[in-house]
Amino acid sequence: MKGALAASVTPLRASGSALDDDAFGPLVDFFVEAGLDGILALGTAGEGVLLEERERRLVADLFLQAADNRLQVAVQCGAQTTAETVALSAHAAEVGADAVVVIGPPYFPLDERAQYAHFLAAALACAPLPFYVYEFESTSGYAVVPAVLERLRDEAPNLAGLKVSDTPFERFSRYLLPNLDIFVGPEALIHEGLAAGAVGAVSALASAFPRDVAAVIREPTAEGAARLAELRAFVERFPRQAALKHLLGRQGLPVREDVRAPLRGLTVEEREELDAWHASLTA
Repeated sequence: MKGALAASVTPLRASGSALDDDAFGPLVDFFVEAGLDGILALGTAGEGVLLEERERRLVADLFLQAADNRLQVAVQCGAQTTAETVALSAHAAEVGADAVVVIGPPYFPLDERAQYAHFLAAALACAPLPFYVYEFESTSGYAVVPAVLERLRDEAPNLAGLKVSDTPFERFSRYLLPNLDIFVGPEALIHEGLAAGAVGAVSALASAFPRDVAAVIREPTAEGAARLAELRAFVERFPRQAALKHLLGRQGLPVREDVRAPLRGLTVEEREELDAWHASLTA
């Protein structure tokens, strides 16, 4: 795994209560045409932890079928329990994913020993498929201890690296560990992260702006990263998942704004503001 990956949204319908199977193909085509190297399915932008296990299995299948080896497909398999995480990780390996990514379960602040046991079980479940830890302290509620990663590197030969979404750079950089491939999460850190040795980026913004993100990853500059940060900051003024889906719809994709509760869609006023901003970008 390397290069420019979109942390993809998950197409939903029926007010977010059902998968929108027909939208996966056009969405993946959009990513391919934009020049992305891959996608991360079922991450934060993809509402993964809000979907039932059977739905997550189907989403992985749908993305893999749509990609048809044109894109790398990594599947985020982190769930609230180790048993579900293990089951999803094994399924991703069985159906041909290119990698498994796991964020630590939220709510309970796992200590070092619990983190190690959880990630080791997930890694062994998908071996020999490449396994990545998803470090995002503000979302999981705790940071993965670097010593856990060092132990995993010895006990799980398929540990390939991490996606790191922590900011600022001082918090990001502590995960630039030897013999591990690091993917940058925050668009603002793409230039700095790649210069420090990261192998690519996994960007939520790339769900709606794949060409912009891919261009900065191909030729990283501080100015390019700053522009992506401005785009991301504006999107973050709204409910993120709904805003990204709405922006896809404005570009002609058959992706509905629907999100899984308790996430919410855009208000009329928010939609109008987002539309005016997007129109100004393309004027």
